[in-house]
Amino acid sequence: MLSPHEFATLMLIKDAPDQIELGRAELDALLERQLISLEDLASGRSRPQITSDGDSVLKAVGRMR
Repeated sequence: MLSPHEFATLMLIKDAPDQIELGRAELDALLERQLISLEDLASGRSRPQITSDGDSVLKAVGRMR
């Protein structure tokens, strides 16, 4: 089960991955659950991106309405 902060972070990564701070504790939990991955950019930075499992979680929650 995701905490509210983890879920909000997952939504933010889906909609605005460049706006997320990589030092957030929620990222570790999402990485462990394989809901996100980190993409290495040519600039040497990393950018979080949602995985297919993470997308499935968001779609499932969207259907709960």
